[in-house]
Amino acid sequence: MLPEYFINRELGLLAFNRRVLAQAEDERCPLLERLKFLCIVSSNLDEFFEVRVADLKEQIERNVTAASPDGLTPHQTMARVAIEAHQMVERQYQLLNERVLPALAAEDIRFLRRTHWNASQQEWIRSYFFRELMPILTPIGLDPSHPFPRMLNKSLNFIVELEGKDAFGRNSGIAIVQAPRALPRVIRLPHDVAGCEYGLVFLSSILHAHVNELFSGMTVKGCYQFRVTRNSDLSVDDDDTTDLRLALQGELTHRQYGDEVRLEVADNCPPEMYNFLLGQFGLSTDDLYQVNGLVNLVRLFQVPDWVERPDLKFPRYTPAIPREISREPDIFKAMRRGDILLHHPFQSFNPVVEFIKQASEDPLVLAIKQTFYRTSADSTLMQSLIEAARRGKEVTVVVELMARFDEEANINWAAKLEDAGAHVVYGVVGHKTHAKMAMVVRREDDRLRRYVHLSTGNYHQRTARLYTDFGLLTCEEGICSDVNDLFAQLTGLGKASKLNHLWQSPFTLHQRLIKAIRNETEIAKSGNKAHIIAKMNALLDPDIIRALYEASIAGVKIDLIVRGVCALRPGLPGVSENIRVISIVGRFLEHTRIFYFYNNKAENLYLSSADWMYRNFFRRIEACFPVLDPKLKKRVFSEGLAPYLKDTANAWEMMPDGNYHRRAARRGLVFSAQTHLLVELGQEIKPEVTPVSE
Repeated sequence: MLPEYFINRELGLLAFNRRVLAQAEDERCPLLERLKFLCIVSSNLDEFFEVRVADLKEQIERNVTAASPDGLTPHQTMARVAIEAHQMVERQYQLLNERVLPALAAEDIRFLRRTHWNASQQEWIRSYFFRELMPILTPIGLDPSHPFPRMLNKSLNFIVELEGKDAFGRNSGIAIVQAPRALPRVIRLPHDVAGCEYGLVFLSSILHAHVNELFSGMTVKGCYQFRVTRNSDLSVDDDDTTDLRLALQGELTHRQYGDEVRLEVADNCPPEMYNFLLGQFGLSTDDLYQVNGLVNLVRLFQVPDWVERPDLKFPRYTPAIPREISREPDIFKAMRRGDILLHHPFQSFNPVVEFIKQASEDPLVLAIKQTFYRTSADSTLMQSLIEAARRGKEVTVVVELMARFDEEANINWAAKLEDAGAHVVYGVVGHKTHAKMAMVVRREDDRLRRYVHLSTGNYHQRTARLYTDFGLLTCEEGICSDVNDLFAQLTGLGKASKLNHLWQSPFTLHQRLIKAIRNETEIAKSGNKAHIIAKMNALLDPDIIRALYEASIAGVKIDLIVRGVCALRPGLPGVSENIRVISIVGRFLEHTRIFYFYNNKAENLYLSSADWMYRNFFRRIEACFPVLDPKLKKRVFSEGLAPYLKDTANAWEMMPDGNYHRRAARRGLVFSAQTHLLVELGQEIKPEVTPVSE
């Protein structure tokens, strides 16, 4: 298939971040939330450079010349990325300085610049510097006995230009000051000193103002903040590793010092200074990002939490408890009455927490098995599993140690679980365990009954309030048997068994999806109605894309709701005229994976942990499960698909050239799927109902 039928992955990721940036630009969005979206862009770009750009640089270093499906070589992709990323960062800081910060100042939330500090502010800040900052600073003058120091990944540093000689007669002209990572990057001044409701000062401003105190008797000619981003992808040799946890612990210490991929400096940094830094890090000017403000906007995330201004934030909400559970506190009895569908964050994650908690306390429960990809550092779920193990239950936990940027947290939980007597395994070597599954085995009336939870999202209580996901609580025999077999694969040895309902990676998911797409294709060719709707985070797999193009040519109507990168081009004449691609970027991070096939009115509907990417199909353990209950199937469609297809508040539609245009409201009526679900699901639940546990 021609390269022009595909979109480059890296450029698609940058396009997604432009849509996130548009949220910061949208004046309909509450002001403090706009600041958060600016921070999210910075956080996303950090990971983009740490992983995607780092990978491109490695390919270039290895002289890889093979093109990706879109026809671009690593060199060509890198050149395009540099242009797009520089433009995005420039726009990001323009929005911050020209629109967001002035709007915050108008609301009496002021970032006080050091050139505008009054006498009382200068006095308070000077006292703060000597009390909190100076005792833990270590300035390093560069000379033969003090070589350029190792810079931690994404740490805040300052390069200082000096004149004169120190007490030992040294005059290198350059020193490095590393900002302590333990200190906040934004400091709030007392109300009476600030002269406004919220007076905030950057740590970098405080250090700039008093840097001369670190170099007694010398003249500071300039002080410039900088930050280096490094390759943060961990690599462990599966063939030579006998203890994955031990190997990873060793690798984690090196993550902070991976190969350099990006240098950020303040825009007032002169060429001789940033060229010196580029030389130290082995980077080119294409890797240099000069910014008008903080070199790490992620640190501004804390500001909205400080500011008690509900009128400048999204309205608060309380996730609802489904009636099936609010009416029956015994979770197992509620599940025996029928499958229970949970739609987060509109509905509470507490039933999942309660499921494991009750299992840990119930004397009839004999065993609990659960997978963990990402979870919080204070996870109640993990504590319940630890307690269950201490009570003598058979607890088996599949912890994915290679969950990017959560490796250390997962290693810590694995150790605590083992100390409590739980069986901890790390899945299958070479395949990340990404499936979200929990199974409880309970003795009931001389038989063992299994109860299962399956989900599209992680067992993470905090992100369950920020990400949209579906979860299913069921004791249906066929699904429970499948989940039992999946756990057997993960913890033991043997060939993959034939499953009743679930599609799984790396064995059947890819081929079953291709088969389902081709089935709709044949239905369309016979002249009958054919329709595919799929919602996911990313669509990159070339085989799936080819199958969708073939289905479109045959007349299948295809609606794709892809939050992030989508390599498929819709609307190409004679190829994808029947395909529509939209992306939703709003208050919550869209995270559900839903696959719908009309199938001659059967309307097959699946939920999954997997995106349509090669890695999810062939390098991960993933679960894709059907929604069997007709009422719940209707709910998934009416909550997870239909509202998003008509969204005009947060929807972006992809054009044939790969660019996205914001959807226009019809007849001036703006419809937000996320707001609609907050209202609808909230109305389903009586407001006086108390959650099972918080």
